[in-house]
Amino acid sequence: MPGQEMNFKIEGGHPLSGTIETNRSKNGAVALLAASLLNKGTTTLKKVPQIEEVNRLIEILESIGVKIERTDHTIVITPPETLSLDTIDRDAAVRTRSILMFIGPLLHHFASFDIPQSGGCDFGTRSVRPHLWALERFGVSIEALTDRFVVTHGALTPATIVLQESSDTATENALFAAARIPGTSIIKYASANYQVQEVCAFLRQLGVTIEGIGTTTLTVTGVQEINMDVECTVAEDPTDAMFFIATAATTNSELTITRAPIEFLEIELSILEKMNLRFTVTDAGVSENGVTKLADIHVFPSELVAFPERIHPRPYPGLNIDNLPFFAVIATQAKGDTLINDWVYEKRAIYYTELDNLGATTLLLDPHRIQITGPKRLRGADIVAPPALRPASILIIAMLAARGQSLLRNVYIVNRGYEALASRIQSIGGHIEQA
Repeated sequence: MPGQEMNFKIEGGHPLSGTIETNRSKNGAVALLAASLLNKGTTTLKKVPQIEEVNRLIEILESIGVKIERTDHTIVITPPETLSLDTIDRDAAVRTRSILMFIGPLLHHFASFDIPQSGGCDFGTRSVRPHLWALERFGVSIEALTDRFVVTHGALTPATIVLQESSDTATENALFAAARIPGTSIIKYASANYQVQEVCAFLRQLGVTIEGIGTTTLTVTGVQEINMDVECTVAEDPTDAMFFIATAATTNSELTITRAPIEFLEIELSILEKMNLRFTVTDAGVSENGVTKLADIHVFPSELVAFPERIHPRPYPGLNIDNLPFFAVIATQAKGDTLINDWVYEKRAIYYTELDNLGATTLLLDPHRIQITGPKRLRGADIVAPPALRPASILIIAMLAARGQSLLRNVYIVNRGYEALASRIQSIGGHIEQA
């Protein structure tokens, strides 16, 4: 659990330069940790990021009887004969929305159980109904109470599911349910996002047949039991790569971001190209999972202009919702008015107005839409990090671009998703330290 408050002290206005390697995926790692509950054998996950979100899930797994051996970035997961949900670490569970992904695997361990209601980032109501409706088709009943989900089922049966929205975690939960139901299930309007493709690659290692990876229709032929020793390496994180692309663009710096998962950044780069960002893309092969294509992205100092249309997220292959906030901080340095429509969440766009404290000019049109006028000369400020990972992250970028000294307080939320961020920024010339 988090200890005393940690802050970032940043002296901005210094040029950045050099090369930074993309870190491994937060969302991929937490999905694979949940997926390990499907396996009665030992699962070894390699290159797992050392972040708070992973720490919370490890605490939960250990509390229900799973043996965890952790050495640096490798985690060895050995399940017990019988899991014990009576001893679940409820404090850890309520701190992460990723606990939702435990529902799918736990269906194969218990006919009835409950897990705590989840937390994580705070940016308005995030409906869990797509999870409930998807799993209902397999014969599962889920009651959402104020503090927990109560899950019951009889015999699980294959199903054809039409997801109400292309949710990453709802797709993963449906995959976890289908993975150990003998017979063929079909998931329509599935997310094809990077963490879903990682999960599919892992489930194939476990002997589950999956067709349609990378599309919105997944055909899953499940197996009754999974008991094997497997190794899996977490793939690279597109939102980590996007953090440093945005940092280069906002600070007008020349940076090379290596091993970026390029297929999950193509729309973002296309928009940035229209904003006059100069960059090159060089093929860098494929990640260890054999699925994720990589590239090295070299960003050059550029005179940015506002994107002429609204910038908004869409399910993959559209602009990733986790990457949308980075365009808010980039827009502070782009000539003209940039309109960002964060239509998924009720409150997240409100957090972008924190950029005003650093000298930006924003106009909140409604809880979803914000107009940002640039370019603006940013200045240092003392700000408490908002309770949402990406909006907090963009303040770090703005502070690196701002003249003078800044303090970002209570950065636990940033540590949920980024490993060793301060030292990585230092490695490319950023003046940042923990305070």
